[in-house]
Amino acid sequence: MQSSFYDDEHDAFRESVREFATRHVAPHYAEWEAAGLIDPELYPRMGESGLIGIAIPERFDGMEVDDYRFRMVISEEFARVGAASLNATLGVHDDIVIPYLLDLATPEQQQRWLPAMAAGTSIGAVGMTEPEAGSDLQGIRTNAVRVSDGDGDGWLLNGSKTFITNGFHADKVLVFARTDPEAGSRGFSLFLVENGMAGFERGRKLDKLGLHAQDTAELFFEDVRVPDENVVGEVGMGLMYLMQRLPRERLSIAVGALVSAEAAYDWGRDYVFQRKAFGGLIGDLPTVRFTLAELETELDITRAYIERCTLALNEGHLTTADASKAKWWTTELEQRVITRSLQLHGGYGFMEEYPIARAFRDSRVQTIYGGTTEIMKEIIGREIAKGAKGAPRG
Repeated sequence: MQSSFYDDEHDAFRESVREFATRHVAPHYAEWEAAGLIDPELYPRMGESGLIGIAIPERFDGMEVDDYRFRMVISEEFARVGAASLNATLGVHDDIVIPYLLDLATPEQQQRWLPAMAAGTSIGAVGMTEPEAGSDLQGIRTNAVRVSDGDGDGWLLNGSKTFITNGFHADKVLVFARTDPEAGSRGFSLFLVENGMAGFERGRKLDKLGLHAQDTAELFFEDVRVPDENVVGEVGMGLMYLMQRLPRERLSIAVGALVSAEAAYDWGRDYVFQRKAFGGLIGDLPTVRFTLAELETELDITRAYIERCTLALNEGHLTTADASKAKWWTTELEQRVITRSLQLHGGYGFMEEYPIARAFRDSRVQTIYGGTTEIMKEIIGREIAKGAKGAPRG
């Protein structure tokens, strides 16, 4: 079905992204998977090509592109070459950390941090999840205590974080910490912890089921002295800031799930019309055609909703409930599409040389991070209950 979602400017941008993915990503991706880390030199190349930190203003050396459709183009083209780990890295750097800094950082902080993030010489991570606190962020134990002494005013940060995307190689970590145990939801704040701060240590690079090229790590903070200049936003507003920005984070995951599913479908469709069995092409078997018809229909309908959500994000009115619908539906659909596409590949789908095998592993985390499917349904259910009881929605 023809769509007016993208215009000529997006199409021209796609050509440059596709060329970059073909030249700089696809030939090296297997090496990065084996090494457990994307080559750090890739990010400066992306900076030179205007593919990282694209929302950063021109005065900080960015592209100043706040139309999320351009981020979707990047995600689509990297998914096409099976680079899910790269999309996960950018999902944190571009869709979580940078928007926090654009919205909340002072002009001085932005001048210090954003140019390098636009250049790809500095990569961001976000420290929320802890060993005993995942979706329940109010249960975190990492804390920061106010200090004022001969070293100036600042905070002492103590605690640990786990499952941190980009945690091994990021040089800037946006850390969510408790600053007032008596203040309830207003007792949390955000700090930007940088490489070189005494007491900031990384644990092991975690051995994951999938996304092998994307580093995930444990982080430890022992009396880390964080100056006031590294407090992001207002003290005590951290939890509110997180809640306000969850729609964008969840749409980012939803987009990643959709484009991964679309790529997997394309691989399966192409395979069955090349592979022969029983005297003809596999794709000519009625059962296979029915499978393709079902998957393509689900993907087309899902894309229509994701496009609506993207335009709503651009206009500033994407709600938490609508983003939660997008996140749980697309990530569950991704599981179904990839599983069935692998089945269409037969025995070859189980071979690592085919991208569908890697996609099968990479996709499994999508229904977990950023809020599990169950949490998404609970959020939507609460919104439904509010509407049913006469409370205003949205």
